[in-house]
Amino acid sequence: QIMFETFNVPAMYVSNQAVLSLYASGRTTGVVVDSGDSITHLVPIEEGQAITSAIHRLYLGGDNLTKYMMMLLLDRGFTFTTTAERAILRDIKEKLTYVALDYDDEMTRTAESRDIEKEYELPDGNTVTIGNERFRCAEVLFKPSFIGISAYGIHDSLYRSIVKCDAHIHKDLFSSIVLSGGNTMFPGIAERLTKEMSNLAGRAMEVKVVAPPERKYSTWIGGSVLATLPTFPPFWISKADYEEAGASIVHRKCF
Repeated sequence: QIMFETFNVPAMYVSNQAVLSLYASGRTTGVVVDSGDSITHLVPIEEGQAITSAIHRLYLGGDNLTKYMMMLLLDRGFTFTTTAERAILRDIKEKLTYVALDYDDEMTRTAESRDIEKEYELPDGNTVTIGNERFRCAEVLFKPSFIGISAYGIHDSLYRSIVKCDAHIHKDLFSSIVLSGGNTMFPGIAERLTKEMSNLAGRAMEVKVVAPPERKYSTWIGGSVLATLPTFPPFWISKADYEEAGASIVHRKCF
């Protein structure tokens, strides 16, 4: 109603953002791990349709990781309290964090070596050294209990989402796991997720995790791809459609 009556658009379409992310990767069937600032969705999709009964929602996102990084650095005597300081903290997280292939092994290795340490220069010219916080921060995605959240990690949630779908598409879903959203940009996340999912699925199942370089914007890219298809115009909700059927037309044409 707002789009047609306030903005007077000639036509519109509403789509599930996970479906658009899948389109951006050139697929119509797969499962999308869409993780943003505050929430992570695990969305299985078959031939462009989200399987709503199998969608899992995890209230865990980039903001949780930023706050956890703050806690880790607070233990070392660093404080980040103002809005500007929080922005610095987020920048540290985005530039220096990575996902360990094996968390325990990485903890052991880094206790004996300082090769992962990175210097971050603060705006005032001082520097802070970031050590094992680099991978401890992102481990929250796999172990939410680190920050007191009683929930499955993204790998367990993803597995549960897939097995809730019909058995005939399990193979297609395990072999087309697509990462999407800014909170999936950490180096090593695809390799770790592949390892965890392979352990859960078993040796007989091929697991493939796709991590497009542009996945931070894959929803927008997928929308662009969809909107430019020559076969797409019949799916738009036109002004005439809206005037004839009202706002409820969105449920018939888009979902």
